[in-house]
Amino acid sequence: MHAAPVGGFLIGLFIFFGSTLLLDVYVAKGIRCSLSKAPASIRRMIRLAYMGLNTVFYGLAVAFVISFLFSHTLNSMLFKVLITLFVTLFSSKIVFALFLLAEDLYRMGRWGIMFGRKTAGLKSSEQNNFLPQRRRFISQAAALTAGIPFAGSIYGVIKGKYNYKVHRVQLAFKSLPKEFDGFTITQLSDIHSGSFGDRQQVLHGVSLANEQKSDIMFFTGDLVNFRSSEMNDWMDVFGKLKAPMGVNSALGNHDYGDYTQWPSPEAKQANFEELCTIHKELGFHLLRNENCRIQKDTAAIELLGVENWGRGGFSKYGDLDKAFAGTSPDSFKILLSHDPTHWEEKVMNDPRMIELTLAGHTHGFQFGFELPGIRFSPAEFRYKRWAGLYVENSKYLYVNRGFGYLAYPGRVGIWPEITTITLRCA
Repeated sequence: MHAAPVGGFLIGLFIFFGSTLLLDVYVAKGIRCSLSKAPASIRRMIRLAYMGLNTVFYGLAVAFVISFLFSHTLNSMLFKVLITLFVTLFSSKIVFALFLLAEDLYRMGRWGIMFGRKTAGLKSSEQNNFLPQRRRFISQAAALTAGIPFAGSIYGVIKGKYNYKVHRVQLAFKSLPKEFDGFTITQLSDIHSGSFGDRQQVLHGVSLANEQKSDIMFFTGDLVNFRSSEMNDWMDVFGKLKAPMGVNSALGNHDYGDYTQWPSPEAKQANFEELCTIHKELGFHLLRNENCRIQKDTAAIELLGVENWGRGGFSKYGDLDKAFAGTSPDSFKILLSHDPTHWEEKVMNDPRMIELTLAGHTHGFQFGFELPGIRFSPAEFRYKRWAGLYVENSKYLYVNRGFGYLAYPGRVGIWPEITTITLRCA
């Protein structure tokens, strides 16, 4: 996630919270309608609970803004609590409001038709009874449905963020050397070690990755959130990641220390160098705009790795030309590139062939649903290619949903991913 300049961030924050306040007013009217026939004690209890949750949320929001003005960092427990409360409440309010909006639009359309025909259509006594009854029914249905994302958000924090899923993909290529037919890859991405709390659950995820018994393992960036020191308590955990032909890695946008304050440029550079050293200590072969050969029997394929390059305001340290230097134009190539927009902007239409690119970065926004034939995530509004497999110009892109989590300390519907890819000769 990109850290905007302080001024723009705060302006956006105030606009956003102003919008949520309007949403709260709209939802409050619906709640009041749904409870119109309930006992006074029930109405009072629910009203106080709703007001209490919102008071806590806006109080935390004000405290966070004040804290941010001084620290300029999102790496705080206050922010994690705030974002958790926001996701839980906002998702429920949106579902509730959509029901009310649909009913309001229907009513406006009905009134418009009545006005156009200059007729009331129904007797006044029927109309006065019918509309409030329907409004109350819609509000009650909305309240019940809104409970689904509310419960889901809580589950996402407690269990969902460690609900590791293995996604298996098989790809066939005409250019793949026959010696690599059946070659297997395990991909991890977006570990974000600074977010983790439950050591045993993370160890389970690491063990699950190793259990795939792939020939080689790739990690496509974002080892930390803000600082290399976040890895201090996790070296022994992620140092367990192993594969017969090694673990290769690339850098993500969060690995450069760009999203927190440093006392000097030298301190920031020292943090970055420490991060690169950590890759080595973990046993990862870090590729920074460079390439290496993967040898099997008498054949080889070439692995390229670029530093982070993202569209828009994200860092653009990646240099594909450097990564290509010294490669053979006829070799089968795999690219590790953290941000899928790099593939869209620099790889997809490049005349040089890269058969397979592995990326991450999006997390699938950690929120959504995936069913056979249909899926949705808010990531769709930001990224055209946000999870899974894509192909253009005979070039494949696989976007991993991420191993860890960031900001909202949970996952709902878009579960943490371990990818296993099997290469086949076409």
